[in-house]
Amino acid sequence: MTEQNQKQLGKTLWAIADKLRGAMDADDFRDYMLSFLFLRYLSDNYETAAKKELGADYPAQIDSSVSTPLQLWYEGNLNDVPEFEKQMRRKVHYVIEPLHLWSSIAQMARTQDGELLRTLQQGFRYIETESFQSTFAGLFSEIDLGSPKLGKTYVERNAKLCNIIQKIAEGLAEFSTNVDALGDAYEYLIGQFAAGSGKKAGEFYTPQQISDILSTIVTLDSQEPKTGVKQRLESVMDFACGSGSLLLNVRKRMGPHGIGKIYGQEKNITTYNLARMNMLLHGVKDTEFEIFHGDTLTNDWDMLRELNPAKKPAFDAIVANPPFSYRWEPTDALADDVRFKNHGLAPKSAADFAFLLHGFHFLKDEGVMAIILPHGVLFRGGAEERIRTKLLKDGHIDTVIGLPANLFYSTGIPVCILVLKKCKKPDDVLFINAAEHFVKGKRQNQLTEAHIAQIIETYQFRKESPRYARRVDMAEIEKNDFNLNISRYISTAVGEAEIDLAATHAELVEIEKAVAAAKQKHNAFLKELGLSPLP
Repeated sequence: MTEQNQKQLGKTLWAIADKLRGAMDADDFRDYMLSFLFLRYLSDNYETAAKKELGADYPAQIDSSVSTPLQLWYEGNLNDVPEFEKQMRRKVHYVIEPLHLWSSIAQMARTQDGELLRTLQQGFRYIETESFQSTFAGLFSEIDLGSPKLGKTYVERNAKLCNIIQKIAEGLAEFSTNVDALGDAYEYLIGQFAAGSGKKAGEFYTPQQISDILSTIVTLDSQEPKTGVKQRLESVMDFACGSGSLLLNVRKRMGPHGIGKIYGQEKNITTYNLARMNMLLHGVKDTEFEIFHGDTLTNDWDMLRELNPAKKPAFDAIVANPPFSYRWEPTDALADDVRFKNHGLAPKSAADFAFLLHGFHFLKDEGVMAIILPHGVLFRGGAEERIRTKLLKDGHIDTVIGLPANLFYSTGIPVCILVLKKCKKPDDVLFINAAEHFVKGKRQNQLTEAHIAQIIETYQFRKESPRYARRVDMAEIEKNDFNLNISRYISTAVGEAEIDLAATHAELVEIEKAVAAAKQKHNAFLKELGLSPLP
């Protein structure tokens, strides 16, 4: 499927969503829409694999007594079903019962089957608890099929679902769908829902253009970025992963076999479920990723609480777009936490540095971390100044990238990207001022491919450029009291053009001659008319 068709598929589905949701809140309808798209993906993938596994035994034709070829095969081969499902778990890592397949559900929607709602509930429950070797408990917990928002009675809710699913099925039928297409459509819809819902939804979605910058930076060789992309990453981590788009972008750049395992953490239950669906929908096997639902700041994840340094998890690449200036509760216990005790606690008013230190603690010595933060982390005083100063003195801050304002759905403030390394080669800090390089949009500003390429090239080759990028040594940064405000190191003022006095004089002489000639001509006309001439 071409990129144009993929975008068109996303637009088609968004148009359906916009039309069908009616009085339902966009955030609520998003969960239904994306879950049905997810079921379609799982079903298509499963049926394709089943057809390959069964070969000539896969039914070529079906009658009206069944809705899918697989259902017909199941009914005629009950004794062989356990072995078949065992093979499917080995090959595609999950099982879906024939009645729960999208084609069966879509058929029930077309015929306005009164059992559709119950069948969906059973199907979702089966996928959560039985389908995968890993239990995906609560994967559909945010989809309340009994919600009064769908209708007051079971009949009304069932009819509404039949309508929604029928329209989605018709929209998808116009396209030759595959894994990549449905994955891209899913990403498109997440972006559209984020844009449509504003701040609330924007918190879980990193715009693609910014995601491209972070994912490219962490996939380049950490010590010698100019040598290009690393051959392999054993692990990549996003401790505030939202819908998982950043992690998937890293995977896209490394290739499906370029990453050992993907790790993510998300506190919001809805977004946590979106991330798990997003991984599976993009073809990431359940054994290739682990998303944890819990609070990053209090470090709820047992895997990350290992106190033995030899067993402590560490990641090759860390990307993150945590909530900006999040208010938190720094306790005495957290002051002794291994993540913070060497640098100090971030203030109650802004957990930005707490998020940064959490990620940095789990970064491998040869790894690279790229995190999006508000500009305040560059210059605010107090506890943040002490943390920033230690990071700089220890040589851990590699690059500071200033981005334009109004790039995010959740905020209009300008933000920056900090690139950190535990063992970096250059003894200076690279500053990139990309704040004025963007295309103004109606709702959000945009970075073009050229803007992104300029940022990446500047970082990769550590190139200096007037009013855009500069390498600053630590002595100068220390003179500025370890303040990293970009304007202190890169002047954006445009100098006045030099004036050529001789050329200007000659130009003025010619103007004077032209004025005199025009005046003389004008006075001649006035004389002919018997009027007084100009003085």
